[in-house]
Amino acid sequence: MLGTVFLILNGLLVLLLLYTTRTRKKNEPPLDKGFFPWLGHALEFSKDAEKFLKRMKEKHGDIFTVRVAGSYVTVLLDPNSFDGVLNDDTNSFDFTQIRSNLLKKLFSLQLPGHNPKSERKWMQEHFQGLSLQKLNASMHVHLSSVMLKSPDSCSPLEWREDRLFELCYSFLFRAGYLTLYERSDDVAAVYEDFRKFDGLLSKLARGSLKGGEKKVVTTSQERLWDLLSPPSLNNGTGPDSWQQSYVQFLQNHGVDADMQKKAQLLQLWTTQCNPGPAAFWVLGFLLTHPEAMEAVKSEIRGLPSLQETSLQRNPLNWLQRQSTPVFDSVLSETLRLTAAIAIRREVVKDKILRMSDGKEYHLRRGDKVCLFPFVSPQKDPWIHKDPEMFKYDRFLNEDKTVKDEFYKDGKRVKYYTMPWGAGKSICVGKEFAVTALKQFVFMFLTHFDVELCSPNAELPPDNPGRVGFGIRQPDGDLRVRFRLKGSQPEM
Repeated sequence: MLGTVFLILNGLLVLLLLYTTRTRKKNEPPLDKGFFPWLGHALEFSKDAEKFLKRMKEKHGDIFTVRVAGSYVTVLLDPNSFDGVLNDDTNSFDFTQIRSNLLKKLFSLQLPGHNPKSERKWMQEHFQGLSLQKLNASMHVHLSSVMLKSPDSCSPLEWREDRLFELCYSFLFRAGYLTLYERSDDVAAVYEDFRKFDGLLSKLARGSLKGGEKKVVTTSQERLWDLLSPPSLNNGTGPDSWQQSYVQFLQNHGVDADMQKKAQLLQLWTTQCNPGPAAFWVLGFLLTHPEAMEAVKSEIRGLPSLQETSLQRNPLNWLQRQSTPVFDSVLSETLRLTAAIAIRREVVKDKILRMSDGKEYHLRRGDKVCLFPFVSPQKDPWIHKDPEMFKYDRFLNEDKTVKDEFYKDGKRVKYYTMPWGAGKSICVGKEFAVTALKQFVFMFLTHFDVELCSPNAELPPDNPGRVGFGIRQPDGDLRVRFRLKGSQPEM
């Protein structure tokens, strides 16, 4: 009996060694399997991806393959070589299966037969052109209402204290929800459960939820599915609304009612998880860098339309017509420091990847390829001097025009910051998101006095666990006090 058990255990050990033993072949990227069999670098990567990737970059260079929980992931950190992945014309890379696995794991969502390309086309129809103008105008109206006319707003000259992250997230979420879903009676409930769900999303993705946290995620998901289900929204939306159009799109692709309501949560998260955190970092950097704040306020004071009309009743066009290079640089610098997207692809057939320096590497079928722009190019010291510092004018030339030329090793870098992705996978909602952020910040600075509760307060560090989920969220908050200005706002 003991001999049989020994043979079985010995056989399992041999199989484990065979499965986990991999050697680097000719022309393959440097291979780093880590100390632990099968697990590899999973623990270090999930704890602090940026720190881990910087260590690997220093050890191996701009391309290397690591073992992570049984998978082999080739990391590419040379931005001038990104096009070989982003614009692959050999059909060697695919995102379909990775996306399907993520949707199932995070949103309990399965869309059989669903074509991501058709969904992207639908989104382009609603986030570009005339539809985008309508969304921008609606967002402006709702931001004005939420910030200036809601019961939560301050009375003129009355100071109020709050946490900046909570303030920004609340304002932008409510305005965004009212814009896209056109319901006001349940916005508070949706926001409360959304924050609970979003706060645990990274743990859900890593499979590290504790018992109580699992219950919170499950309960929040179920409540949001009910609140966002199409029947509940039919009473408040017209046939041409963004939300109703999405329902029709899903129905046309054979998605059943259960998956339709789960898809609504996916869209809510996709459109609302980043604006609030991004606004927090923008205002946070401005408040902790007085010279940047004064430069933005000076630019706002110089906008001619702002002197002629009031934000409460003036259409959105006043802002869209204006050139705001200083604010644009502040936003680009903020996103450079805080946007932590990860671009993932599966290698579906063997691929020879040609690097910008002429070297070629063989990528194995079945492996994954990942780009992490928040490490390179966004924090590459050879592209951006003092990459960890906030420099509001980093993306400005001396004549206040947009600076879009950056170099590394004497070569111009095509992708010098990538908060929105690039190539075929660039974010469809970029213009809507940028306009919403600009509306919010300009409206806030124009209509409110705002200052730090503690003059020497510093921005909290970001949460390293949010890597791969868009804008990083702070590990803490920044207390501010603010008050609504009088009837004639001045900067």
